[in-house]
Amino acid sequence: MHHTAMAPNATDSTDSSGLPLAKDLSSLFVPSMRKHAKSPFKAVMGNPTMAMINMAGGVPNPSMFPLMQVQARVRAPSGYSDGQDGVLVLDKTQHSSSAESLDELLQYNDGRGMGSYCRFLRKHTQLVHRPQYADWDVIASCGSTDAIGKVFSLFCEAGDTILVEQWSFPGALSNLATTGVKAVGVAMDSEGMQPEALDSICTNWTGSRPLRAMYIVPTGQNPTGATMSLARRTAIYAIAQKHNLAIIEDDPYYFLQLEPAAAEHGSADERPQLGKQELVPSLLSLDVDGRVVRLDSFSKILAPNLRCGWITAAGYLLDRLQILNESSILQPSGLTQGVLAKMLSETWGLEGWNAHLRDLRVAYTQRRNHFVQLARKHLCGLAEFAVPAAGMFVWMKIDLGAAAADPSAMPRLMDSMKKCGVMMAPSMPFSSAGTAGTAESAHYLRAAYALVDSDMFEPALVRLAQAITAIRSGGAPEADSGAIGKSRNLESTELSAAAPVAANASG
Repeated sequence: MHHTAMAPNATDSTDSSGLPLAKDLSSLFVPSMRKHAKSPFKAVMGNPTMAMINMAGGVPNPSMFPLMQVQARVRAPSGYSDGQDGVLVLDKTQHSSSAESLDELLQYNDGRGMGSYCRFLRKHTQLVHRPQYADWDVIASCGSTDAIGKVFSLFCEAGDTILVEQWSFPGALSNLATTGVKAVGVAMDSEGMQPEALDSICTNWTGSRPLRAMYIVPTGQNPTGATMSLARRTAIYAIAQKHNLAIIEDDPYYFLQLEPAAAEHGSADERPQLGKQELVPSLLSLDVDGRVVRLDSFSKILAPNLRCGWITAAGYLLDRLQILNESSILQPSGLTQGVLAKMLSETWGLEGWNAHLRDLRVAYTQRRNHFVQLARKHLCGLAEFAVPAAGMFVWMKIDLGAAAADPSAMPRLMDSMKKCGVMMAPSMPFSSAGTAGTAESAHYLRAAYALVDSDMFEPALVRLAQAITAIRSGGAPEADSGAIGKSRNLESTELSAAAPVAANASG
């Protein structure tokens, strides 16, 4: 087996908090990322002082910025602030502890993110995850997809291999394919990646280059909906330590842990709490080495096109990510960061933020329960599935009967579904094996219960049952008569809205 040597460091060093410092895992970086720790321009220029007349930067004069004030009305979460909506205001020149002025938000800044935005995220991270080493920090991202590409480039280059789940996020798999990095899938069960399978691959690895990193979605996994228990996360982390792997923890569904499944993991004193919300500990919260790079996003818990997220990791690692930010996005929109910082720190505060996350959990629990109830009713004998403990997805194994042996069965099912007027995501884009997967392994569908109105669940499942039955019988489905689910214009509303989402298999 090829092992990557761990760089020497004062591993046992601690700071004033008494927590250890992160181990230096920079030996896991690709060679090009080991060399640079600062922006080349800033390395030359340094940090100008107030006494300097600074004419170095190509920076516009903020007096020419036309936005004078931005206001936003913010919905009050349930049980918060007597149900009264809040109003946040960003002013051209007024700087507060909760957000910078508009002139500051609209001006160029460094690749770390706005100070107010990052301050809230540090507080949030400490409250929820309680990192077990001292020198962690956060950096702004444009959501998980942006973060995935940058973090992958730290640990992988063309010709390298990274470990992923057997079924994985298509955005991550696509990034790896386009950069010449091979994804090796690790077998999964109802809790996600199997520790024994991970250990076996690492122990018996004979590739020409060492394994450096693994990528996982541990909560409400996309596409399977699997959620790792505390015991499973602990086992995965121990194997990463054994084989000196970095763990890329992509966790956009962490706060969509649903009842009653979340209550099955550990005892109350083992779980971090966000208000009244009990959550399975993250891999970050177990990390004593600084080997977990955690990716978070507001896409699933506020709104996708805010395009704001954050990465939590050891400070020296974030220095490299800052370089990558400054050579690409620079940072997410300052205006968006300011709105979020103001809303989360002041308009809502932590109490309102916690209440909003509880609202999400209640709403998605109700949606999941309703969908599962109807799926059991209409897909009995046609599909098997586990009830997800988190996230937005039900992963269904489709029983195509005698037609299952036909390699064209799944494409024909997708065509049958279109004729019946229902769309769900097929398994192939999620396969870490790509087109090398067997016909049997491809007989899965991912149903997302987050988008469409819940009164459309039943007609969707009836139509799916019709489509499956048609393939099993060897016939063609009857065209939808319009008798089911026509309380709304499904074709023009739900299907048109769902099409781009399904096409992207968004995660």
